Amino acid sequence: MTAELVAAGPATGPDHGPLTAAQVDGWRTAGFALVDGLIPADLLGEVQALGERRFPAADDPGAADFRHFGSALVFPAAEPAFDGLTLHPRLLAAVGQLLDRPVSGLRLTQSTLWPKFGRTANQSDRGGNDDQRIHVDYPNHMLVHPTPWDRPAAVEIIVYHSDRRHCGGSTAVVPRRGRDDPLYPWPIVASPGIGDLPWIDPRADAEAYLSEHRPELAAFRRGLYEREVHADFRPGTVLLYRHDTWHRGTPLRPGTRRLAQNLTFRLTEATWIDTLHKGWSWSMYRPDRSTERLVASLSVDQRSVLGVPPPGDPYWCPATVEAMTARYGPFGFDPSPYADAIDG
Repeated sequence: MTAELVAAGPATGPDHGPLTAAQVDGWRTAGFALVDGLIPADLLGEVQALGERRFPAADDPGAADFRHFGSALVFPAAEPAFDGLTLHPRLLAAVGQLLDRPVSGLRLTQSTLWPKFGRTANQSDRGGNDDQRIHVDYPNHMLVHPTPWDRPAAVEIIVYHSDRRHCGGSTAVVPRRGRDDPLYPWPIVASPGIGDLPWIDPRADAEAYLSEHRPELAAFRRGLYEREVHADFRPGTVLLYRHDTWHRGTPLRPGTRRLAQNLTFRLTEATWIDTLHKGWSWSMYRPDRSTERLVASLSVDQRSVLGVPPPGDPYWCPATVEAMTARYGPFGFDPSPYADAIDG
């Protein structure tokens, strides 16, 4: 019987952050935490409605050919609900708790909403992600290896907008059991797509290749599958994990659809972690000026996450305050927090 990981709601007391001490400790030690109640229900409903409008339904003929893995709708999307969830203060505060940093010390590197469809055997293909091999995410987020376990530099997030009881497709994660866990040796390279191992995503194909060509790695990885636990998600459940957490996607039930939003936040100084999208400024080419309006409406912390230096940063001087006001003032930008923090 597959072990299940059940979400716990966040703390709500006025003296607490949005995550409990146990959830923070779980992320830092085991490599993940599954949380309910982090995102307001009304905002979740708006994002789910957006997904219904943007993506094929499970019974739509286009669903069988949909392959836009992780890149269907990206920030900033000129969609208030999606953009608002990306930068929601409770989500940012949770990331800050995990990395032990104020929100101003974080940077967004990924936010995308995308569907995954349950397929029959003859609809799957070698490049699909229906039943993934266990892997870690860092190879497509950075050119380097992650820092040691006790020096985490980023938080990865999945916000589920579907119900596992209907669609299946849970994320399987492998809990780390302490510093000497044999399933988390240093460095973490025992996966197809790392080093000289070919990139093979489907579980059956990947493990068959390793059994033939690298039997010692195949034996090691059997232990990963034996220990995996499956996230039991509902709409609004949030999985917080890491670039070096062993995990995988599992199949959806045929004829169903799962909507999920993937996000990543890094420490400001962790410049080795890439931004996966085109860059937030690229969207300034939109004639509707939606990104300018978004930047002007954000809080100081939210702007910091996108790369606008916080008050007190050396960037700010009377000239730059004047210039930013000229650029964003027509959209309601308030320069006073930046101006007030300038010495003299």
